[in-house]
Amino acid sequence: MSGRPIKRSLTLKGHRTSVSLEDEFWQAFRNIAKQKNIPINVLAAEIDVARDPETGLASAIRVFVLNWYSERR
Repeated sequence: MSGRPIKRSLTLKGHRTSVSLEDEFWQAFRNIAKQKNIPINVLAAEIDVARDPETGLASAIRVFVLNWYSERR
């Protein structure tokens, strides 16, 4: 576990964007998309629409992942 964010690309609204996430968050994010049976770009778009405009996408994804697993304990 390096703890360092890695920049990865996503497509939102037909445009490529990048987010920097730690590998553990990225893997959890991918697993959630798989559990919901939707592509990761669709899940990212849902998070993007729901987030506060002052919150970065990477932060919104981290909070989403944290909430997802906290609610399933």
